[in-house]
Amino acid sequence: MAELVSLGEAVQEAVHDGDTVALEGFTHLIPVAAGREIIRRGLRDLTLVRMTPDIVYDQLIGAGCARKLVFSWGGNPGVGSLHRFRDAVENGWPVPLELEEHSHAGMANRYVAGASGLPFAVLRGYAGTDLPSVTSTIKQVTCPFTGEQLAAVPALNPDVAIVHAQRADRSGNVQLWGLIGVQKEAVLAASRSIVTVEEVVDELTPMPGAVVLPGWALGYVAEVPGGAHPSYAQGYSERDNAHYQSWDAISRDRESFDAWLRQKVFA
Repeated sequence: MAELVSLGEAVQEAVHDGDTVALEGFTHLIPVAAGREIIRRGLRDLTLVRMTPDIVYDQLIGAGCARKLVFSWGGNPGVGSLHRFRDAVENGWPVPLELEEHSHAGMANRYVAGASGLPFAVLRGYAGTDLPSVTSTIKQVTCPFTGEQLAAVPALNPDVAIVHAQRADRSGNVQLWGLIGVQKEAVLAASRSIVTVEEVVDELTPMPGAVVLPGWALGYVAEVPGGAHPSYAQGYSERDNAHYQSWDAISRDRESFDAWLRQKVFA
């Protein structure tokens, strides 16, 4: 049953060194504040999971929190590369980073399998690509009914899933709407979960197309206004494009990145 706590309390209770951690959100509702709280707490040896790791994962990697990344695309959206990510892969700074790469469809199906209590997912995918040759978690299976060759990928069951949403009620039921990714599936697949929200309200009013995560399925809910910045939260904030552009220069250089950490995360 969800507990309403501070962000610091939620991360302290739910995230531990060596955990597999998924911070999900697709362009919208990215749990950036939670990622920075993980950095502040000095967590290490994490396996980070995300369909589209962007600048918050660049920050986590550059801060030395990660030993492995499981993903399907990585970049600074609309700008270019993730330079802290590249430095870790190419030069092992600040620590070497192991990679496990999938397609978007493969990652989404892995979350669905995890949420469904299944050991693996089957999909039509990866044909014509070299990913199966470099990713050990992609296998071929034969359909027992048609003989068709299909791809199989193992379920994703993170130790912790972290998402951001617009609001929660005082019983810990969470409501999110707008551009939705795999937040629901990630939360249901994980052993523990944290949801940061723009606000806690007395009652959740209906919204078109909204997803409601029931309090009984969640671990911790923390009220963190602006917790998705620089991504956006529909109905609450707009995307800060200038922030994404400025990140390119900050992250290119180790010294400028370290200065940013001291000024913006640890200050």
